[in-house]
Amino acid sequence: MKLFAHFYALECQLFMYINHYFNHRKLNLFFRTITHLGGAKFTITAILLLILFTSNSIQLTVIASAISLTISHIPVACTKKLFPRKRPYLNLPQINVTENPLKDHSFPSGHTTAIFSIITPFIFLDPVLTIVLILIGFTVGLSRIYLGLHYPSDVIAGCMLGSITGILSFVFIESSIPQLFM
Repeated sequence: MKLFAHFYALECQLFMYINHYFNHRKLNLFFRTITHLGGAKFTITAILLLILFTSNSIQLTVIASAISLTISHIPVACTKKLFPRKRPYLNLPQINVTENPLKDHSFPSGHTTAIFSIITPFIFLDPVLTIVLILIGFTVGLSRIYLGLHYPSDVIAGCMLGSITGILSFVFIESSIPQLFM
């Protein structure tokens, strides 16, 4: 229990370090915009458009992303019910938070899970995209902390969950139709 308390204290320090930059106008605009890349409206719309307007291995990779996005949110919903962790702005004093903050539980980050579940299959399709896609995913995760909505461990868990489902979905699709990935 002492180890957990120590970890939580360190996590709160990291959270507060990131969150205290909240009142910088340009950072606010950037993070309030980029955070939506992990939101349901953007992820679902992007997947549907890419399914309609791509073909062959790219379209199959988008399908893997869609499967990953869908599957990854089952454990997100279950975990939020099993581990009802309050969001940082509800637990910590003097936290900067966005207007109309989320009221559901914090662990794991659904936005981070979503973005990593979508980008991971594309990393496997074309490793040249890795740095750009990881940077996008990391920035969405960082935005969740910056905006006062998630602890760092929420974001790390979302990253891991989204990445694992992304890998499994890509492997499933690639093994089902291997000739299109050669």
